[in-house]
Amino acid sequence: MAAEPDEQHSRLIEANRREYGEFYPALTFLSPHAAEAATDRRAALLAELAGRIELGCGGTKLDMRRLSPGCRICAAGEWSCLFINGRCNARCFYCPSRQDETGLPGTNTVTFRSPADYVAYLEQFGFRGMSLSGGEPLLTPGRSLGFLKAAKKHFGDKLHTWLYTNGTLVDRDLLLRLRDAGLDEIRFDIGAVDYSLEKAAQAVGLIPTVTVEIPAVPEKRELLRTKMAEMADRGIRHLNLHQLRLTPYSQPRFAKRPYNYLHGEKVTVLESELTALELICYGLDAGIDLPVNYCSFVFKHRYQKAAARRRGASLMGKSYESVTAAGYLRSMALGGEAEQLDSVAEHLRSLGRDNTRWAFLPAKRTLHFAPELVSHIDFTGCALIISYADTAILEKVSYRNPFKELKLPSGRKIVAERSPVAEFVLEGVEARAFLRDYLNAGVSPEGQSHTGLKSLHAYEYLAEGLQEYF
Repeated sequence: MAAEPDEQHSRLIEANRREYGEFYPALTFLSPHAAEAATDRRAALLAELAGRIELGCGGTKLDMRRLSPGCRICAAGEWSCLFINGRCNARCFYCPSRQDETGLPGTNTVTFRSPADYVAYLEQFGFRGMSLSGGEPLLTPGRSLGFLKAAKKHFGDKLHTWLYTNGTLVDRDLLLRLRDAGLDEIRFDIGAVDYSLEKAAQAVGLIPTVTVEIPAVPEKRELLRTKMAEMADRGIRHLNLHQLRLTPYSQPRFAKRPYNYLHGEKVTVLESELTALELICYGLDAGIDLPVNYCSFVFKHRYQKAAARRRGASLMGKSYESVTAAGYLRSMALGGEAEQLDSVAEHLRSLGRDNTRWAFLPAKRTLHFAPELVSHIDFTGCALIISYADTAILEKVSYRNPFKELKLPSGRKIVAERSPVAEFVLEGVEARAFLRDYLNAGVSPEGQSHTGLKSLHAYEYLAEGLQEYF
């Protein structure tokens, strides 16, 4: 049975409480009254923006009209971020983790000892964009340039590349080297340099797209208003604002600031989201020719995770399975007596239906089938079994779940793995409602009243809208 809103809130609050332990009581979370007032304030800002901006990704990302090329690829779920090192020379208060070890280049789950291995990874999963992050990628310029050159040599203009930097090590010579290696976009975290635009401005005219990407820090709201006009005047093409997120590592530094925190999948800062929306309003009202993109935490949490699941699903899905909008592998099966299922199987054979699109498993008393076969199946007296699996790309085999190994040019292997996450047995009206609403809708069905469908909805569709305040 699906959790009711209060139950979901309790689950999230308890998870946040466990994550922060002894520090949790010191965090200022919204009271019900403050949450209502903050919700009203956000609604007023969104109303002010209505008709002037484009919401995207289920309402979690705005403004979508003039995103940078890299952000468009990210929103489509076709981006790989390579953390080229884990070391940084800045000490921003909002940094979520320690940045004091160079380590191996890697994504969140897989490391790469050679550029050739990473290029093979990009090819395998059809990425259209890659970024170099850190730490500070320019602390290891040879490594960063090596991976960039290898990717550009292989993919050319088919792969959009960008690099995140605090800018402290940027000079004209390094920018020219990055340009000649094929860098398409460079993003500056000016919060690391007291919001100076000097280094970002140096990149204008050398790197095709220059972007400023920073957290929306509430205390800097007025400063950023003046900086927005300066960015536009100096040829910076885009401003990306992120929502501040608290981590156990950053908590001591955040504690010195008068923030109100939001419960959720992770703890975020209320004032950061409101600041981002206010700055979008300001830019439009002032006529500043600078596209502002608010990248909310829930966008990253929902859409980037779903994209990662889809990549694994592309390798681990069976021929009769489907990938849902939320990125899970969905398997549908008819459950019943062996004689009934055998009759259905015989009917599919007589129709000459592609036998890779269905599978009869007598020992388990199930017949699995692809969605397009629904009209050929008699459900009388049978249950509809819907199961979901999560998928991931891993560094090594866990031996707990089915997996496939992928061999890289170096001879090293990485792993795609699937793990079951939920199963639902639907009968009668619930089964019919699922077949009617979830297989043909194309968009998220609304107002589902059936208990079973409420429970499985999160595996079919991503939640919409910005983070709930509670």
